[in-house]
Amino acid sequence: MIKMSPIVLIVVMALIIVIAVTYYSYTLRQEVGGNIFVQLIREAKVEFTLESQVFENNTEIPVKYTCDGANLSPPLKWSGAPVETKTYVLIVFDPDAPRGLFIHWIIYNIPSEISELKEGIPQENIVSEGLQGINDFGYIGYGGPCPPRGSKHRYVFLLFALDKELELNGGAGLNDVINNMRGHIIAYAKLVGVYGR
Repeated sequence: MIKMSPIVLIVVMALIIVIAVTYYSYTLRQEVGGNIFVQLIREAKVEFTLESQVFENNTEIPVKYTCDGANLSPPLKWSGAPVETKTYVLIVFDPDAPRGLFIHWIIYNIPSEISELKEGIPQENIVSEGLQGINDFGYIGYGGPCPPRGSKHRYVFLLFALDKELELNGGAGLNDVINNMRGHIIAYAKLVGVYGR
């Protein structure tokens, strides 16, 4: 039997706890993140169309719109949303991130009369297209794909049509946006891009 000094034993136990907490946080975020978006999509009654002129569904996002390029938000256009739509919310996330879910962009209170977002939305709380929230890079607005070297990730653009305007200021976080959306989603659209380094 191997004998360990009390200090070594404490260090080993601390490492085990750190590993366990890290793994639990990773799996919880992955599980909760996936479930959050599945639940929001299920709440929608209609699916409409979201597309981009710079990449098609399930194809490569051009470098210009990533951290390896100009890091500009890509142009997006949608059609077929219900006539009773009051506002839109766009959430862009990476489901393949090491921690399970990484938010790249939140823009909300997009007026119903808007049906597209131009390229390169400024990284500001308030823009002409609506309000922007904080991404997981820690800043306002769009943060482009930036997967670890040697990997290729998916980037999901989820657009929700709501029957109300969210009672939030610019700079909100994901949880606040989602909590305000619940019960008011009437339709959704999805576009997926991929990017590898």
